[in-house]
Amino acid sequence: MSFDIYENEFVFITGPSGAGKTTLMKLLYLGEPVSEGQIVVDGFNLSRISRKRIPMLRRKFGIIFQDYKLIPTKNVFDNIALALEAAGTKSRLVGKKVRSVLRTVGMEGKLKSFPPGLSGGEQQRIAVARAIAGDPRIIIADEPTGSLDAESAKVIFGLLKSFHERGGTVIVATHDTELIRKTGGRVILLEQGRLQSSTLIPKPA
Repeated sequence: MSFDIYENEFVFITGPSGAGKTTLMKLLYLGEPVSEGQIVVDGFNLSRISRKRIPMLRRKFGIIFQDYKLIPTKNVFDNIALALEAAGTKSRLVGKKVRSVLRTVGMEGKLKSFPPGLSGGEQQRIAVARAIAGDPRIIIADEPTGSLDAESAKVIFGLLKSFHERGGTVIVATHDTELIRKTGGRVILLEQGRLQSSTLIPKPA
């Protein structure tokens, strides 16, 4: 397959199970190694990148998983703080950044809560906060609403659209055709590891 994703695009990757959506997204941040072909992300050629530059590449991304990937034994504050510390954020700025992103996703009241005590929608909002905390240029979301009810899914997509409206690039793998229709953007359809089509869905009026 061969395609481009441009800065400040909102792109959906869709297709049946096993089509290669998750693998494609992992390749973008080297969650899977590039063994063939060429992938270029913001000037980084991923087939040639040195090991020491991989952390610099990954700081460009905020990643949201369907199963949240929150640490159950750490509270909400620490889950986000750990991600910031790993990205090299100065310790004096960590607390301020955590509180700021929690306000953005409407979860400032859950600072000391632990993930197992939160609903699925709340945990995914924390995952969004963690993803945007490091001021990434690109958000990758792999089935971010797959296990959520309709209202929670609407909230999560609202947060993704807000990130996009502030100039970020958003790439979402999803089966949810209704959310695609309501959001608008480019839809890349995969089937058995091949690109079948790339279609622009107009944003709703």
